[in-house]
Amino acid sequence: MLANALDGVRVVDLSRILAGPWCTQNLADLGAHVLKIERPESGDDTRSWGPPFVTGRSGEQVAAYFLSCNRGKQSVTLDFAREAERAWLLRQIEDADVLVENYKVGTLARYGLDYAALAKINPRLVYLSVTGFGQSGPFAHKPGYDYIFQGMGGLMSYTGLADGDAGAGPLRTGVAVVDLMTGMYATSAVLAALVQRGRTGQGQHLDIALLDVSVAMNANQGANYLVSGENPERIGNTHPNLAPYEVFECSDGYIILAIGNDTQFAAFCKLMGTDWYQRPQFATNAGRLTHLPELRPLLRAVLKQWRAAELGSALDANGISWGNINSMEQVFQHPQVVHRQMLQTVEHPELGTLKLVRNPMVQPGAHKPVTPPPTLGPAAVKATSQSQPASIHDRVTALSPNLNLSSRNTGDIE
Repeated sequence: MLANALDGVRVVDLSRILAGPWCTQNLADLGAHVLKIERPESGDDTRSWGPPFVTGRSGEQVAAYFLSCNRGKQSVTLDFAREAERAWLLRQIEDADVLVENYKVGTLARYGLDYAALAKINPRLVYLSVTGFGQSGPFAHKPGYDYIFQGMGGLMSYTGLADGDAGAGPLRTGVAVVDLMTGMYATSAVLAALVQRGRTGQGQHLDIALLDVSVAMNANQGANYLVSGENPERIGNTHPNLAPYEVFECSDGYIILAIGNDTQFAAFCKLMGTDWYQRPQFATNAGRLTHLPELRPLLRAVLKQWRAAELGSALDANGISWGNINSMEQVFQHPQVVHRQMLQTVEHPELGTLKLVRNPMVQPGAHKPVTPPPTLGPAAVKATSQSQPASIHDRVTALSPNLNLSSRNTGDIE
């Protein structure tokens, strides 16, 4: 089972916000032990990115945003600007497999926590840096959030209503897709680096940049530009390479009609009682794209005569792809979503019952239990001017008996 694939792999998570935590949540879901290092008192920025909040028994409020990307981790608080706390952190890194960080370039080097320094004490370490612009180049020093890269990477240049339509203009997506895609690319890179380490015995420094990801994820739109030399334009809910492939209004709501080939279009036309598929300008996908301004009014007129549920049933019967536009409430009530157990409920010792979303990589019924996101953890070191730093091994393992900070499973994924 994939839920146990990374059993014995130890991850030190110095990241916050979304891209890095999304990666480390994936690693935790796949069985890794993830130790999340947070700032004393405030913790990860997203703990306060609300409302909505969940309030714990102690009165601590945790934002839903934080809960979405920190499942399965153990939290401790630490200020590595303090020598004793940095020393404690270095002890965790000495036998860690992976370190994930998203500090500005050069920040961790000031504390001896950069890859060059850590590779000397742990040459097997896979060290992942997630930054806005990468570790080198004229913009490497600049910070940046997802929104910035949705614009800089080109996504917003072709996302939104067409120029000339009411409400036209660039739009961001409803979630931080560059952060999420960066987290997924980062996950793949870490797993590949662990496999490679199994062959070479050596770790490495992984440099993943949000700008790079925002450029790569343009996919067919980027390829369209590179082939044609023409910038993609905003075309609302239509598709740059397929037609008809957009949202249409029925008599009682909206559906998404997604015609993927000429055979499906012919079946659709027969269902609608039309001969459009026999007309030269509509017979092929290329023709339908070229003549979409002529085709779209015909489609709108005929589809407006249908009720959405009846149309959906008819499209299903003819093998034509379509979909609803669901609210979040409808998403989690959808029978296929329920069947796939995408909604999971876990009990948290401080926050009570939490509803979480299943990682699609880990099938329902996996033997490894789902563990909730952590409340803000205890201090890693308690030190005064009169005493030596004290490890919190006993305190942390009391909070999470399955996580052992002083010893590890010697198995590797080699």
